[in-house]
Amino acid sequence: MMSDGLQGQLMTDERKTLVLTGASRGIGHATVKRFSAAGWRVITCSRQPFPEDCPWEGGPEDHVAIDLSDDVSTEAGIKLLRTRLAGGPLHALVNNAAISPKNADGNRLGSLDTDLVAWEMVFRVNFYAPVLLARGLIEELGRGPGSVVNVTSIASGRVHPFAGTAYATSKAALAALTREMAADFGPLGVRVNAIAPGEIRTSMIGPEYEALAAEIPLRRLGTPEEVARTIYYLCTDESAYVNGAEIHINGGQHV
Repeated sequence: MMSDGLQGQLMTDERKTLVLTGASRGIGHATVKRFSAAGWRVITCSRQPFPEDCPWEGGPEDHVAIDLSDDVSTEAGIKLLRTRLAGGPLHALVNNAAISPKNADGNRLGSLDTDLVAWEMVFRVNFYAPVLLARGLIEELGRGPGSVVNVTSIASGRVHPFAGTAYATSKAALAALTREMAADFGPLGVRVNAIAPGEIRTSMIGPEYEALAAEIPLRRLGTPEEVARTIYYLCTDESAYVNGAEIHINGGQHV
C-alpha cells in the first residue's frame, strides 16, 4: 500500500503549471479559477506586486511583477519565472495581457490620431511580449510538453466600433504570429494556438457593448467563464492534435 507521504509527493510531481499574464480581472480572472479548480499551479504575471488580499491559494512565490511594455522588465521577469519553475516543466503559457489606449474622451484611437509612442507600447504588450515569453520559457515548455495560447480578438479581422487601431492591428499580427510559432515550436513538442474572443461581459466594458448583441447570432454577450473553458481545452490532452488554430469565441459574430 502506498504511504500518505509518497502519495502526496506523486500528486505534487504530477501537478501541472500554468503561467498566465493579465490575470487580475475578466478573462484572466476566470482562467485562474478554471485552472485552479482543476488542481493546476497558476503563476500570475502583472505590473503590480503580489496583492496582500489576493483570493488565490498561491502566495507571492506564484506571482511575478513584470512590465510587459518594457523590454528590460520583460527579460528580468522571464529569468524570475525560470527560477520559480526551478527546472521543472511548464505545461501552459497563456498570453492574455493586452492594452488598448483611448483618447481623452474615452473613445477609440484610429489610424489618424494614434501617436507613435502609444502604438509602440501597444505592440510591446500585445505582440512582442507573447513571443518573448514563449521563447524565454521554451526549455520548460518542451519538458511539459507545454501548450501556448495567445489571446487575439474579433477586432483583428474587422473594424471594431470601440477597439482602437493599434489594438486591432496588434491582435491581427498576433494571429499571424500564432501560425508562425506553431510551425516553429511544433517540432519541439509545444503546441501554439489562439482564441479570438468577441464581446465578453466583463467589468471593463460599458453599456454601449450591450447594443452589439443585436448583431450576434446568439443574441447575447459571452462570459469570461466560457472563454476560460476554451483556454483550458487548448492546454490539455483533449486538444493534443490541435496546433496553429485560432478559435472564435463570439457567438457567431464573425460569420
